[in-house]
Amino acid sequence: MRIATWNINSITARLPRLTQWLETAQPDVLCLQELKVSEDGFPRDALAALGYESVVNAGGRWNGVAVLSRVGVEDPAVGLPDAPAYGGVVEARAAAATCGGVRVWSLYVPNGREVGHPHYDYKLEWLAALRATVEQPAAGSAPFAVLGDFNIAPTDEDVWDIAEFDGATHITEREREALSALESAGMKEVHPRPLKYDVAFTYWDYRQLCFPKNKGMRIDLVYGNSAFASAVGDAYVDREARKGKGASDHAPVVVDLEV
Repeated sequence: MRIATWNINSITARLPRLTQWLETAQPDVLCLQELKVSEDGFPRDALAALGYESVVNAGGRWNGVAVLSRVGVEDPAVGLPDAPAYGGVVEARAAAATCGGVRVWSLYVPNGREVGHPHYDYKLEWLAALRATVEQPAAGSAPFAVLGDFNIAPTDEDVWDIAEFDGATHITEREREALSALESAGMKEVHPRPLKYDVAFTYWDYRQLCFPKNKGMRIDLVYGNSAFASAVGDAYVDREARKGKGASDHAPVVVDLEV
């Protein structure tokens, strides 16, 4: 089974590239983030024509996540239990489904904006809700994974130049402690191999030629329980999907399971 995650950065703007990638990469399950579309605007018919059912949590102009599956959808869910609100709104940042016997959550973790900003505290609260959500299925015998844009680089090596991030979010001790909390709950990170260079970056800013200069970050992550992690045969970042005009600023992370 092939499972992938991709921050698509507007499914409307990126739909032709998405459908082309689905036809080429042939994932059985794809977790999408940053849809930037309403529920009514989500292209269910176009994706159904390729054989994919959709579980969608969309909030309009910002955020939005989905799970696409061509191996069935069972027990769909939208929103983390007990997810915190920001500005009085519970944002569209999580969706789940059981697909071909594997339970997956598609996640778009809050950015945090800057240390000391209320959005940074919101990010930590949201990650605490995620930790509580994974605790029970992490200990189960069925394959279970959380995939998506975590907006956290797990180590200093996961950013192109740690000196450039001094005082910034995405690399702070408290954010990284929140990732460690997932591991203490029984989740293990699946480390993808790079198709080029030494580190499998997943995000490159559009500005200042960051992609061709490989000034990137590894912030799109996959965590699985023991049943999931032990079934991983391969994992990689499809850097080719970041190339060319009209690309998302993120690349897909692909995980092949031997199940």
